[in-house]
Amino acid sequence: MNKIIKILIIEDNVIDADLLIRQLTKSGMSFISEVVDTRKTFEKSFELFGPDIILSDYSLPAFDAVTAFEIVKQSNLKIPFIIVSGTIGEENAVKLIKLGVTDFSSKENFPGLPQKVDRALKEAAEKQENEQLLEQLKIQTAALLLANQELEIQNAEKEKKAVELYNANKELLAFTFISSHDLQEPLRKIQVFISILMERESKKMSVAGKNNLERIAIAATRMRQLIQDLLNFSRVSTSEQQFEICDLSTIIEEVKYELTEEIRSKEAVIKIIDLVPVKIVVFQFRQLIYSLLSNALKFSISSAVPRIIIKSEILTNNDFNLLNLNYKGGKHDFWHLSIEDNGIGFEKQYNEMIFVIFKRLHQNEEYPGTGIGLAIVKKIVDNHNGIITADGKLNEGSVFNIYIPIQDVLNETIQNVNSKIIDVQISELD
Repeated sequence: MNKIIKILIIEDNVIDADLLIRQLTKSGMSFISEVVDTRKTFEKSFELFGPDIILSDYSLPAFDAVTAFEIVKQSNLKIPFIIVSGTIGEENAVKLIKLGVTDFSSKENFPGLPQKVDRALKEAAEKQENEQLLEQLKIQTAALLLANQELEIQNAEKEKKAVELYNANKELLAFTFISSHDLQEPLRKIQVFISILMERESKKMSVAGKNNLERIAIAATRMRQLIQDLLNFSRVSTSEQQFEICDLSTIIEEVKYELTEEIRSKEAVIKIIDLVPVKIVVFQFRQLIYSLLSNALKFSISSAVPRIIIKSEILTNNDFNLLNLNYKGGKHDFWHLSIEDNGIGFEKQYNEMIFVIFKRLHQNEEYPGTGIGLAIVKKIVDNHNGIITADGKLNEGSVFNIYIPIQDVLNETIQNVNSKIIDVQISELD
């Protein structure tokens, strides 16, 4: 439905006003009109009538178009203003149009007036729409600038906090390293004096005294292990990362040698399958392998021969994505290492908890330890921008899966690796 146009006509000649209205009606325009001929009635019409367009004669006995147009401008009204006159002359009309009058029409050409009214209204509507869009744009721009300023402040604050956190973390790790290192000397002396007491004074002690001394010795040993584990955690967190291509075989052999006594006593079998090369920080992965293998030996079932399987492979990015591990480090192929055992395992609800530092699932009397080993493993994997998962079944074993993104092209190296299966029997350790 078209809007009814309100047309204000400034005219003292009733016949001319009537002709003007008839011509607009004849054109099919939908409008209502009001005719005024004095300044007072003209000014009142803005409030009482609210015109959409003004059609004004050039000169009236008590009023004129120039004065009317000045009133419109001073009132800051965005109303089209068309002069309809037979006496103004083309030169004066051009001057008024330059001052801002919308258009000019001669009374001798009333048939052309509806077209000019229609065009003036359309131009006014478009201008109003553009001004509204411009105003909205200004508001949005101001809001955007404000949001950008707030974002800059937030980013600056985050950067400041990140620097503070980084420095605090460095200081904390340095403190952990230094304090742990310095604690070892007095603890060593405590253990020496405990040994002296047990060797020289045990015959003079009561049974209760001997038991208490043995408890002190056990506590000192556990404290020494805890300090050593804290030092290892500090080294993993603060050390420089020098990556090298490695297939883990040398690392595994070194770890096996360190764990010779445990492997022999439990008659453990370690199987290594397809060690695919990867670019890693070697000394960190040595710690990782040591922690996982010693854990597998420690948490073995007493009635069964411990069996540990170590294998690695390359997963394409598509295959890795099928695992739904929520990796956000970019699109890569992945080196996958798994270490599986047939030990006591654990319930599924502890899959993530076991990587929390100092978090243990068993009592010290049952399985001694500090609860730092798997936290070190998790930290090492994080240092390689990788992911580690743990899956266990109570009394059936566990498997640790490590996924390291492949940053460099290793295809040529990988193709030259022959798949090997090595069964490690106790006889090999002798």
